[in-house]
Amino acid sequence: MGVLVYITSVTGSREVKSQQCELMRILDSKSIKYETVDISVDNSIREEMREKAGNPKAFPPQIFNGDQYCGDYKLFVAAVEEEIVDQFLKLST
Repeated sequence: MGVLVYITSVTGSREVKSQQCELMRILDSKSIKYETVDISVDNSIREEMREKAGNPKAFPPQIFNGDQYCGDYKLFVAAVEEEIVDQFLKLST
């Protein structure tokens, strides 16, 4: 299935918009293929994201490899800084 990034196209939060854009920019720059899942399309998708993340208050962006939870934006940025993005995304090397 690959890397899934849960996002929202409907938000009033500049922080969420900025995080989503930055995350996708970094993935693109590293040529990491990913799919986005827009939680604003259906409440059941938002609930699915929260259930898979194990956090009833999780908000986008949330990152998964298939059904395996990788983390949120903050953890992603830490992985980028530590140069362990492939490990964070659970990509086979």
